[in-house]
Amino acid sequence: MHQPDAVLPDLHDLVAENEALRARIGHVMEQAQRNHDIMCRHQAFDLEIVGAANFPQLVGTIFRLLPVVSDLDSVTLSLVDTDADIYTVMHKLGVDFETLPDLLFCEHAVELGFDAGERPRPRLGAYDRALHGAMFPQPAPGLRSVALVPLMRNQRLIGSLNLGSNDSERFTPALGTDFVEHMASIIAICLENVISNEMLKYIGLTDPLTGIYNRRYIDRRLVEEIARAWRQDYQIAFMFIDVDHFKQVNDKVGHQAGDDVLREVAARIKMELRVSDALARFGGEEFVVLLINADLQAAARVADRIRAGMADKPFDLAGGQYLNVSVSIGVAALGACARGHAVEAVAQQLVAAADGALYRAKEAGRNRVVTAG
Repeated sequence: MHQPDAVLPDLHDLVAENEALRARIGHVMEQAQRNHDIMCRHQAFDLEIVGAANFPQLVGTIFRLLPVVSDLDSVTLSLVDTDADIYTVMHKLGVDFETLPDLLFCEHAVELGFDAGERPRPRLGAYDRALHGAMFPQPAPGLRSVALVPLMRNQRLIGSLNLGSNDSERFTPALGTDFVEHMASIIAICLENVISNEMLKYIGLTDPLTGIYNRRYIDRRLVEEIARAWRQDYQIAFMFIDVDHFKQVNDKVGHQAGDDVLREVAARIKMELRVSDALARFGGEEFVVLLINADLQAAARVADRIRAGMADKPFDLAGGQYLNVSVSIGVAALGACARGHAVEAVAQQLVAAADGALYRAKEAGRNRVVTAG
């Protein structure tokens, strides 16, 4: 008669155990779903950065998406840039570093603070401004823990991916680092590829003798600037510069010294220009300048400063030689009547107008500036 009472507690235990098991299974499934979502987000992130077409797109994608997909409060990127080669080339290719305040540069890999060796390890722990201030110059309020992850390519340290969280337990020395190291390896590969491509692009747009842009660059830039000038309603001007009697220069001092003259001409022109302007060697002893937000009168004043900068100071050549050099300059500006025509055709007309003005400057005796009428 008492046997059912003895079985009853066992049923209660079984129900409780079943409920606990269901709860654990539910928790595991929720965790699995979270992990799946995280994996999917990171796979999408990997695809985004692998598909980045240029340096600002890649770096901008890292700063825009990584805080979201990894639930981070701070992300910065430090790159080893000996002799400022990366910064210089990217700047010349038009990268606006003011829009990338979390992109940092250091001259030597040792400045990143990783242990020496073939494979430096990530550094995880509590945020300390004295230790980590250089990696997080503008830290998020409440930053508590950080992970500094080395970016390696072919056993060479190229930078550091710096991750920060307001959660003090997010990055601790005991945390496994396989995931962040994998992510850093993908980022390092993408950075190396994009930087290499940008360097090749720069070489293809640069005159090897003078280090300034070449005709290919200025042809492309002129079309872009005309379209932008129309959209934003500002003036641009174009000048053609020719070194007077350059054949006689080569005959007098030799071709090597003639190359030195061309390099010095480029340097003196550049001294009179703003960062927004563009200087290119058009070919031989011809140079061109694209002036942004400048009308014909302003461009003529700049041109006359360039002309005077050549004529007023002899060129100091190797071997103690001094040489007087002058230039002739033709200047033209983008007219309002050009608006609405094909951009490429307008660019050709602007170049032709400056070239025609240059021809008249040489016909009038050289060492002078003539504006297109």
